Amino acid sequence: MSVESSITKQIVELIKTEAWDAGRHLPAQMLADRLRVSRQPVNDALALLHEKGIVTREHRRGYFVARPLTESMSEIVSHLGLAESDVVTGTYFRIADDLLRGSLPQEFSEQLIKTRYDLTATQLNAVLGRIAKEGWAQRKPGYGWAFSAMLTTPDSLLQSYRLRLALEPAALLEPGFRLERSVLEQCRATELRLLHGGIESATADELHDRGVRFHESLVEASGNAFFIDTIQRVNRVRRLLSYRSMAQRERYPEHCRQHLHILDLLERERNDEASAFIREHLLHTMSSLAKIEDVLRAQRNSP
Repeated sequence: MSVESSITKQIVELIKTEAWDAGRHLPAQMLADRLRVSRQPVNDALALLHEKGIVTREHRRGYFVARPLTESMSEIVSHLGLAESDVVTGTYFRIADDLLRGSLPQEFSEQLIKTRYDLTATQLNAVLGRIAKEGWAQRKPGYGWAFSAMLTTPDSLLQSYRLRLALEPAALLEPGFRLERSVLEQCRATELRLLHGGIESATADELHDRGVRFHESLVEASGNAFFIDTIQRVNRVRRLLSYRSMAQRERYPEHCRQHLHILDLLERERNDEASAFIREHLLHTMSSLAKIEDVLRAQRNSP
């Protein structure tokens, strides 16, 4: 996937996951800051989305959401011609599986990946580009690639949750905490959509991104730049570790109800209770994920 296509898809994901309504202004600088890119590729992506009818453009005012995006991400990106090929997506998850099983070396060459998974040069670049963007592998100085050591141990996911357990309840107690009404309502609308059928229809990526956005929104409301940077770094690298849990969707209705309860408490400015409850929420999730950890350990130890 090209850089322009990737940014276009990310903007679409923002519109959808944030539940931005028709008429919502999309300043290029705001999007560039959110996606951590320059304004030029954002402007190029917005121009493409304008051509496709996803956004509108007003003279001297910029771009605006044309309509709420109610379709699944897979349907939207397919319509826009932005969908990754089945080969690329399938290979991405095969590499993830092989890494978590311990059957890939810590350091590897592009030729090894290309040969092992029978990829073309274009497919190889797309797969490695996605892996690098999500933070679980990086190019070495000079030659070759290396997987992140923190992601190749069976208890890495639980370690990431222990960090969040220390950070997120504290974020809700920061003296500058302020959750904007619009953000609160967007989070609430997302949870309600999931409870009303979205859990079954969403892709694994969509479920992951929804959870990431909910928790990052709460930490961002703390106003503490160190908290915000830490949670964003953790979330960039944990997709690899958490995507398998998306198959166990029976636990998601309870997660949604817990998220809604946290929002209700924050709306009533009962931050002490919300902080205590988000700690229980994370502990509950860790308990569920401990079972996945056991599976990963067994897979790595199997011949």
